[in-house]
Amino acid sequence: MNEWILRSSGPLRGSIRPASDKSLTHRAFLFAGFADGPCFVRGALRSEDTQASLDAVRALGLDTVEEDAAGIRLVPSSAWRSPGEAIDCGNSGTTMRLLAGAIAGMPVSATLTGDASLSRRPMKRVAEPLRLMGADIHGDFAPITVRGGDLRGIEYHLPMASAQVKSAILLAGLHAEGPTVAIEPAASRDHTERFLKGIGAQITEEFHLDGRHSVTVQPTERLAAYDFTVPADISSAAFWMVAATLVADSEVRLEGVNVNRTRSGILDVFAQCGVNVRLENERFETYEPVADLIISATPNLKPFEISGDLVPRLIDEIPVLAVLATQCDGTTIIRDARELRVKETDRIATVAMYLRAMGVGVETFDDGMAITGPRALTGDTIDAAGDHRLAMAFAVASMIAEGETKILNAHSVATSYPDFDKHRRTLQGGSN
Repeated sequence: MNEWILRSSGPLRGSIRPASDKSLTHRAFLFAGFADGPCFVRGALRSEDTQASLDAVRALGLDTVEEDAAGIRLVPSSAWRSPGEAIDCGNSGTTMRLLAGAIAGMPVSATLTGDASLSRRPMKRVAEPLRLMGADIHGDFAPITVRGGDLRGIEYHLPMASAQVKSAILLAGLHAEGPTVAIEPAASRDHTERFLKGIGAQITEEFHLDGRHSVTVQPTERLAAYDFTVPADISSAAFWMVAATLVADSEVRLEGVNVNRTRSGILDVFAQCGVNVRLENERFETYEPVADLIISATPNLKPFEISGDLVPRLIDEIPVLAVLATQCDGTTIIRDARELRVKETDRIATVAMYLRAMGVGVETFDDGMAITGPRALTGDTIDAAGDHRLAMAFAVASMIAEGETKILNAHSVATSYPDFDKHRRTLQGGSN
């Protein structure tokens, strides 16, 4: 559906398994190209973004992709091949950036394209370290052409904490001469390190006293085949976590959510606010910590602060956390989040614009915003403009807003959470 017309919600009740982890689905598809045998992926997120990664690795050398009710079987070929036409990464920055690193280490070449939104997103941050390693890369924005092979290991200091850039460097380093070291100013999500270690890559990490995080990868010819189960995505769970917190008398159970500490910054924010949340059935599933989250409505919320090392642990959740801030008693501060300026939209500008339209006092900075609450929200028209997280964040805002909220271009949620509206209706008891 391209347009949602929403009204305030009654209590949210019940259990769902949120969308599967998009970041891990990308990796489960892409890393199959390095494996020494058939791989099996269970619970993959089937969305436009992850389909781009599956199509890309098929173009580069998967011999077979078989899918049934149990999952997806991926059979790599004995050698990668240069595709005959450009690889379309769609709207997926993860596909383009990780793929650039993977191709850089292999004796192949490929041109990577994307949609209008992805073509505006900066790729120099990935191209620069790969060029230093010896890759031939043309273009700092999509389309980019990568000619790989004959890389040398380097030590590279990332100017920002970025899992996508770090992952690209590590993937290139698998086939470089000598060790490759990626040093971040703060630790970003570590799915690539966990996954690659699990299938045989030689990876070591160091956490420095000044907050920096170093990851070293040694050259590795071939990685082990795997049977990987994708957990639910905490970035997708975040919308229901905030909704259940804000809508009176709600209680929601979110099953099988990835609570990896490099991704679970929202739990730190909830602790600041005093939100009623508990974790049950904690366990490990294929390299990642997983739990069921139970969230119930919480009155008298305290304001919170997001800055520094917390930012990379919840960067995708900031739009919906801005909605949470509208109901906190005081001023919430979000800083050090300049990365939001170069997402599918300028999320600092668009979130602030639409919160103001709904009646909230918002001050913006180059790297964040200040939101003063609590404020009663009034429904308005929101143009998601191709930004899936914007659409879903304001769907949550509509649940506590007076009157009607219209969200245009809501189809963008298909890039990460195709069942979002279905799950909304489930938790609302089929209403609205």
